Amino acid sequence: MVDLGSPTRGVSQALSIIAAVSIAEIERQLDEMFDCALTYHGYTKYLRDYEMVVYQSVDPNPKYGLVPRHLRFLFRICPEATVTSLVRPDVWSHSLDDALIEEHIVTMDGFVWGVNCQILYPGAHLVANSDKAAKWSEQIGVPLYEVQVIGNTQEIALIFSELIVEEVGAGYSPYQVEQTGISESYEDHVKLPLTPPETR
Repeated sequence: MVDLGSPTRGVSQALSIIAAVSIAEIERQLDEMFDCALTYHGYTKYLRDYEMVVYQSVDPNPKYGLVPRHLRFLFRICPEATVTSLVRPDVWSHSLDDALIEEHIVTMDGFVWGVNCQILYPGAHLVANSDKAAKWSEQIGVPLYEVQVIGNTQEIALIFSELIVEEVGAGYSPYQVEQTGISESYEDHVKLPLTPPETR
């Protein structure tokens, strides 16, 4: 494991990069998610890995000298990702109003989507003897694991090879629209011209 910073929850010094490969190392880093706010998750823009951004709040008492931070959990080599809503159907049916997207404090009836995060409780854990991980490991040829990340809104299941954790600061953005980025240039070059209607 490459540990260039302190993994202690809520410490003031910066966390650089932690690369967890073994089961023990991965489980230790997954513990950092417990009871924190998951603010973003999804495949990376290059579509191989899956990332989660977690906000860790701290005891506000200044005598402890702790500061909150955002951690990016990068699940490398992720051939399968499943996301399931944990919001009950009867709650969904009362949570369709777009006003619940704009509401940022839980004061309305229905599920307030506008808090823009979910609390990871009970959190994340590796699935022991995962059949899915074993199947993908055999097909791809590298050791893979299955993790379940459970919050108050969603259950996320990933198959992955390695976990990298790093601290990210304000302004971090997993994706930014570009006029002439790599994706746009690729699409422009592979697009086949359509035959004009009059010549068909």
